[in-house]
Parts: sequence; structure tokens; C-alpha cells
Amino acid sequence: MTQPYPNQRFLRGNFAPLRTECDAPDLVITGELPRELNGSLLRNGPNPLYPPRDNYHMFSGDGMVHAFHIENGRVRYRNRWVRTAKFEREWAAGQALYGTFGNPATSDPSVRGTPYNVANTNVLFHGGRLLALEEFNPPFELDPVTLASRGSHDYGGALRGPMSAHPKVDAETGALHAFGYGLGGFGSRRMAYHHIDAAGRLTRSVEFDAPYAAMVHDFIVTRAHIVFPVFPLTISPERARRGGPMLAWEPQLPSLLGVMPRDGAASDIVWIEAEACCVFHPLNAYDDDDVLVADMLRYDAGPGFPGADGSAPDPALAVARLERWRIPVTNTGRAVAMERLDEQASEYPRLDERYAGLRHRFGYFATTRGEQGRAAVFDELARYDFVRGHKALYRLPAGDFISEPVFVPRASDAPEGQGFLLAVAYRAAQARSDLLVFDAEQLSAGPLATAHLETRVPFGFHGNWMPAR
Repeated sequence: MTQPYPNQRFLRGNFAPLRTECDAPDLVITGELPRELNGSLLRNGPNPLYPPRDNYHMFSGDGMVHAFHIENGRVRYRNRWVRTAKFEREWAAGQALYGTFGNPATSDPSVRGTPYNVANTNVLFHGGRLLALEEFNPPFELDPVTLASRGSHDYGGALRGPMSAHPKVDAETGALHAFGYGLGGFGSRRMAYHHIDAAGRLTRSVEFDAPYAAMVHDFIVTRAHIVFPVFPLTISPERARRGGPMLAWEPQLPSLLGVMPRDGAASDIVWIEAEACCVFHPLNAYDDDDVLVADMLRYDAGPGFPGADGSAPDPALAVARLERWRIPVTNTGRAVAMERLDEQASEYPRLDERYAGLRHRFGYFATTRGEQGRAAVFDELARYDFVRGHKALYRLPAGDFISEPVFVPRASDAPEGQGFLLAVAYRAAQARSDLLVFDAEQLSAGPLATAHLETRVPFGFHGNWMPAR
């Protein structure tokens, strides 16, 4: 019999698990949905099936994908758990079997040595497949209409090891640039870069060793370069076996940025040292003469993660702020220049994806004027104009919170930034969620349309737009 969930931070409020899979065939809408919107907003996030065996972290919850299908001014909604091997084993047992992050010290002996896959971080349609992504395993394929689980996808055996939750779609070719870390096992320094063509075939992999074993959540791709950012958020199964944290913040280590030409080999990677900090999500990057310009959401420490000795993190450092980094790619003896652009706590940066890896003007992210950024929740959407240095904001009513925004162009040939911004709002007073649709150029005017759910979408991570096929 399923037991109650403990009263832990990431298991209450809208972090709490949603205990139902459901379909809503025709949501009530206020306002008017743009007729140009024809496709699906897909979102992924943690939704643990059973109470945890140890101290739960939201990164370790079972994935649940939420789909808002938009067509002809109507919206239907569906959610489904991602039925990984971990999910199926625990479903059969009727209880959690794995410790947080698969910690061997707290996992049931029956599952030690078996894959730990939660597929809870991102969801992306590419090469004719809908893929649920998390960085410790290969992608997991879902049916793009029903969201039914199809199983692990390793590109016909060509993918060796895990693949990141943040691959980048090449704006010019439609290819997918991806990477993986921990190829030698969780806590290994071995990494790989992968090129997957527009048809979904893995055509090239480059393996190399990182300077130290760390959580490498995201990376940077431009027209000419790949950058692998290694921040001192270290991974150590041995430390966990001794009773310490599996992931820990070690600021005595430097940040190191591995720069590789897009067509380069492992021997071409140059590691550039930078000050200890943490970036989960670059907004975008592009080449500019002898530097690579990257817009980053920077933390001064690994947010929410303890020190290697188990010491509690400083909550004042658990806030990300927008910076522009200039990374030298020719004279690598120069320092990385970091310029603060905005002081608000922000996260989940996105852009008009047609400019991924190219010079961009606009960026979008979730932000807040209060202290919520330290609690991993946000109550505003922002549109930042990097040419004018101007930020437009939409603030939700008090007590409501917003997800990562996703940009959808008005048309394939529309100018940059001309289109719609989609995000999911949590209405705390009613304990339910809404889908908000904005004119991206008039964000401060509020949503053009709102599709109302009678259930809630728990706080999650990332999503993408899947155009109607």
C-alpha cells in the first residue's frame, strides 16, 4: 500500500506529486487563441510515483510529460508518466526501490547495478521521434500523440552511454548537437559529443575526459564551436558510499570551459579556466571574431547542493542572474570576461530557436522581484532586448507562479521575436494551472488567451513546441 509522502520541501505545494494521469479534451478558454498556433506545447518534470527512501531531491523524481495540443482555437490536455525501467520495477514492487540519484547506500539490494532512469528533465521532437530526456541515461521515446512509453532510444546502438537533457537543434541544418557525461559510470570523467542529423541518425561521436567529474547539465553550441562547461558541482559515488552527498559544491575547484571546433577532435579541445560558479542554462551563444559571446544565467554556487562535507548551502547564493560572457577562442590565455546584465533572480532562459547558435537579439526567461528565486519558483516573465538593454515584464497575480516560457514564431519567415510566448501558470489559491499565450512583442499587456485546467501541472523543468505534422 502506498504510504503518505514526507513533509519535505520538494514534496509539498506545487512541488507535490500529481497522483493521476488524465485527459481533458477541450479546455475552457478566455481571450482568443491565435489561429497561427497549430501544434503542441510539451513539458516535462519530476513526479515521483512513490515516497522516497531517503531525503528527496526534485531532480530525482519520475518523469511526467504534459501536453497541450492546440488546433483551430481549441486546446486539449494530456499527461502521462514516463514508464522507464525504474518506474516499472517500482510499480511492480509497490514502493520506491532506488535511493535519490540511484544512491547505492539507500537503494534496495534488488536493484543495485540496474539502470536508474527518471527521464524527467526535457522533452523534444526530433528526427521523427518524441524523446523524454535526462542527463544520466539515453533518451526515452514516447508516442507523440498518446504519450505512451516506447522505451529507451540509443540511435540503433550508436549512442554509447547517456545523452544530455539539453541538446541543441542546429538552426541552419536541423541537426541535433548533443553530449553526454559519466560514460564510464556515474562519477566518471568520461564525456562525449554527438552529432545527430536531421533525419535522426547519429553520425559522429567524439569522446574525451573532463578535468574532474561534475554535473554538466547544459552546454554551448555556435556556428563554429562547441563549449563544454564544467563547474565545481562534483559527483562522487565513493563519497556517497561513505555517507556523504552524491553531488556536492566544491568551490576550491575552478570552472573550466572546454572549447572544441565543431568539426574538431578530442585533441583539439582547449580548457579555459574561469572563476568558480555554476550555470545550469545558457540562453544562447554566437561567434564574434576572436571571442565566443554567451548569455548565461549564473549562480555563485551550486544552488541547493551541500558542500562535500555535507555542510548546508548558503541560500543567498542560490540565485541566478543574467550575464554576458566573452570567452576567448583564439588567444586562450586571456581571461573570460563576465558582465552582469540584470540583477533580478531569473532562470529557464529561452530564445527564438531559429537563432540558436547565431547572433540573437531577444531572450525570454522566468524571473521574480521577491525572494522566490531562492525557492526555485518565479512569478514573472521577462523579455530582454540585448540590443537596447531593455527588459519587458509581465507579473502574475500575487501567489501565482510561472514555468519556463517557450517561444513560437508567428510564421517560419517572421522576423526574430515576432510570435508567441507560451507558459504554464500555477494558480495557488485554486491549486490548479493555466496555459498562458502571449504576444511576445507585447508581453507586458498580458496574455492573449488563457486555457484553464481543472488540475495542476507540478513545478517542472523544460519543454518545447512541437509543430503539427
